[in-house]
Amino acid sequence: MKKTIFLDRDGVISKYYPGDWTKKWKEFSFLPGVKDALEKLTRANYQIVIISNQAGVSKGLFGLKALRKITKRMKEELRKSGGRIKKVYYCPHQDEDNCSGRKPKVGLFKKAEKDLGYINFEQTFFVGDSEIDILAGKNIGTKTILVLTGKIKSKEETKNWQKQLDYVTTDLPSAVEIILNPPSS
Repeated sequence: MKKTIFLDRDGVISKYYPGDWTKKWKEFSFLPGVKDALEKLTRANYQIVIISNQAGVSKGLFGLKALRKITKRMKEELRKSGGRIKKVYYCPHQDEDNCSGRKPKVGLFKKAEKDLGYINFEQTFFVGDSEIDILAGKNIGTKTILVLTGKIKSKEETKNWQKQLDYVTTDLPSAVEIILNPPSS
């Protein structure tokens, strides 16, 4: 059984735009160290799965075609530096659409398991940049890592969250170090 890692996209892999979305490739920007971090996970034989809410689609800010183009270019750029994304799952809906795939619900994690085969969620991580990401990870049973490169900028902002996260770190490269060399409890 291959090891799986789940990642959010905006704020973890690419720049997060507060109150906005990455609507086309020229707005997409990899965060520092991300390409090397994903290459390390790939080399360590992890299958990398992206799970991301993209409500900008249902709000009419960009279409599924634009989202597919961004995803294709992102995967190509990562492949050039040795990183491999196994699957990408997006929920294009808004909260009021009540979609089972919209984080913090776990529909996209279950779809990943259906597509990829059994995943031991307790033995994997979900790396995100918001409380919604941490809730989604906890709801499916993963360990969670919050990176401070997106919506949340300090650990202090997490003190009143519904569920406690497992780790907080500065960025994805630091999260990958935790994944590859977990601290002993």
